[in-house]
Amino acid sequence: MTSVSLTAPPHQHRRRRMRRFLRWFVSDLRGAISLTFLLILLVISLLAPWIAPYDPVAQDIDAALAPMSAQHWLGADDLGRDTLSRLIYGGMASLYASFLAVAIAVLIGVPVGILAGYLGGWVDTMISRVIDSFLSFPAIVLAIAVTGALGIGLTNGMISVGIVFAPQLARLVRARTLVVRQELYVDAARCFGGSTARILWRHVLPNAIQPVIVQVTLLLAAALLAEASLSFLGLGIQPPDPSWGAMLARAYQNMEIAPEQMYPPGLAILFTALAYNTLGESLRASLDPTMKRN
Repeated sequence: MTSVSLTAPPHQHRRRRMRRFLRWFVSDLRGAISLTFLLILLVISLLAPWIAPYDPVAQDIDAALAPMSAQHWLGADDLGRDTLSRLIYGGMASLYASFLAVAIAVLIGVPVGILAGYLGGWVDTMISRVIDSFLSFPAIVLAIAVTGALGIGLTNGMISVGIVFAPQLARLVRARTLVVRQELYVDAARCFGGSTARILWRHVLPNAIQPVIVQVTLLLAAALLAEASLSFLGLGIQPPDPSWGAMLARAYQNMEIAPEQMYPPGLAILFTALAYNTLGESLRASLDPTMKRN
């Protein structure tokens, strides 16, 4: 399959893609549910200032560790802050952290993987050794080390997670590029005098990006858990700003007194990570031609 587009008008291509998406959305129930859940979560997070019943950082000592009630639907934490409000506001921080980390990983890993796979030789050897060195460290330990170097904070923490994830994408893209560069259309573009940059952009990247799309959804779940881990350790978002990981860390301190405080952020992390993973599995099944035949 070549990367040369057909002569059909652009609006026909857009219509065809939309029909394909709608067909997938209707036929794949688990993918549709996962995507709908994530879209609803995004909308709720964006509308947090209007739908949250309380200020997420406002303290009310009289309501400290209040149980679920009509006044506080999900209770309140040890400082009397409304759990539901913090959960709604924390969704934006957690989604921002996930997408930032994966964006950093894509921006670093995809170009590095394509260059290593296409150029080969000493460039491939050198890049592969660097990738192997990064992958030899436990991910969370390396993320903590990079966060310590960059400084404590949500953005710096997720940049460090993105740097840790980049070698995984680079290795995946490199493997796919090694296959794509042997295709006839790449040889034809080279024979017609196409520059290396043009061949990589027009022919190699579009045909090597498919596994990256699936991997990105899986990394979003991993980034969400990494944010929760860093915030739990105090290296992510800083008080009093809410995030699901920070809420979990706060609830853990009072687990013996009010264990129900751990359920809202824990379940939010669980269901969001599950939605990411399920969506990735659905995309893999949709994009894999062998599974389509089966």
